[in-house]
Amino acid sequence: MLTVLAALWGAAAGLLVPRAAYRFSVEPEEAWRDTCPAGHALTGAGRGWLGSTRCAKCAAAVPAPAAPGAGPGDGRVGDRSAGEDGPRYAPGVLVPVVTALACAALAAATGLRPELAAWLLLAPVGVLLATIDRRVHRLPDRLTLPAAGAVAVLLGAAALLPEHSGSWLSALLGGAALGAFYLLLFLINPNGMGFGDVKLALSLGIALGWYGWAVVFAGGFAGFLLGAVYGFGLMVLKRAGRKTGIPFGPFMITGALLGVLLGGLAA
Repeated sequence: MLTVLAALWGAAAGLLVPRAAYRFSVEPEEAWRDTCPAGHALTGAGRGWLGSTRCAKCAAAVPAPAAPGAGPGDGRVGDRSAGEDGPRYAPGVLVPVVTALACAALAAATGLRPELAAWLLLAPVGVLLATIDRRVHRLPDRLTLPAAGAVAVLLGAAALLPEHSGSWLSALLGGAALGAFYLLLFLINPNGMGFGDVKLALSLGIALGWYGWAVVFAGGFAGFLLGAVYGFGLMVLKRAGRKTGIPFGPFMITGALLGVLLGGLAA
């Protein structure tokens, strides 16, 4: 039952990710998107950050199909009875499915321990960051920096509750260690490692460090291994060269997820 409820939460939270990912997926010098591709303003809850990935105004501009037997010009503009909800400007199926699966796996591995609440709250943020990085090779500061603070606070609260299975001090040290490691990689080769990855490593290290140093190493190594396999596969398929940049954030997040699952199962 816990796993099912977590999956339902992940699916519901995942439905909110595509529009946010669309708005955040811009180049560093560009402002966050506030219109659909056709230029219509995004409206809805949270000042337009929450809502569907279909534009109602675009739908209103598309003539609905005429009824059988009707003559030319009988089609009506924006007829909702025709089932036209407007063109979708961002994928709306895969992200909720991935978020639901991640939340279900976290619930199955963690059980009814206090840190599960932190994992379930942070999972949609991780999916959002992975989606943005995959699209524009960028991890926005507006997400990475608050995420680091949020995971520290949430795990600090979990440490005050009975039945928790981690260490808050170990989590903070894990975040500092993984962040410092990625910072070193960035200083050695700025072209091969983005500074956004360094900031993301801070929050991932805190999450992994909750379960100890072995999990920090396992989750961090898994991210590098997944990224290396992906890059090697692209070169084998001749879709990339040795110097081709790839979005590393999705692999870091996936590796951290595997580490947290391992830590939850072992705790």
